[in-house]
Amino acid sequence: MSMYDIYRHSIYREVIYMKKNEPLSESYYYILLCLSKGANHGYGIMQMTEKLSKGDVTIGSGTMYGATGNMMKKGWIREIMSDEPGVERRRLYQLTESGREVLHEEIARLRRLLENAEEV
Repeated sequence: MSMYDIYRHSIYREVIYMKKNEPLSESYYYILLCLSKGANHGYGIMQMTEKLSKGDVTIGSGTMYGATGNMMKKGWIREIMSDEPGVERRRLYQLTESGREVLHEEIARLRRLLENAEEV
């Protein structure tokens, strides 16, 4: 097993075992939600977040790139290069299967919270 495999395995274990009890911040939630529609660049995610939240959530560039860096370390997203003509060097972010699981767990958690509120 190479050092890369060991590193990848430790990241995978962290994602599987640590994510279950961590509610996502609004920024993380919207970044993952936007990427569930397909790969996108940072500015595109920022615009889509504002549109989806009807202006309630705005992600600044510092927050965006700090969050994407952290989510790449967790293995929730990966960076890919665009294959679009003329912007081949544009960095895009893509949701990983692990990131998709995290998003689905968060959506389920939020639904439970809403159900609890409706019972009151």
